Amino acid sequence: MNISDVRIRFVKKEDSKLKAVASVTFDECFVVHDIKVLEGPDGPFIAMPSRKTNDGEFKDIAHPLNSETREALRSRVLAAYSEETAKAD
Repeated sequence: MNISDVRIRFVKKEDSKLKAVASVTFDECFVVHDIKVLEGPDGPFIAMPSRKTNDGEFKDIAHPLNSETREALRSRVLAAYSEETAKAD
């Protein structure tokens, strides 16, 4: 699996942990939208797209099945976020 494109859209909300939303294209044929970039106590991190269940829990709609894929996705999205943040400054 190859991550062929990452697009970042900044979110402008005062006092929000949500900083941006990413769309990631895999192998130039499949895209996942709404991967959130959030600011945490140890710096930015990503959260996969999710929906709220009837009991109030959030469940991922799409997510990596193994730690290697999760780390590859995390590093590519955060690198793209860092690049776009540098351009905006």
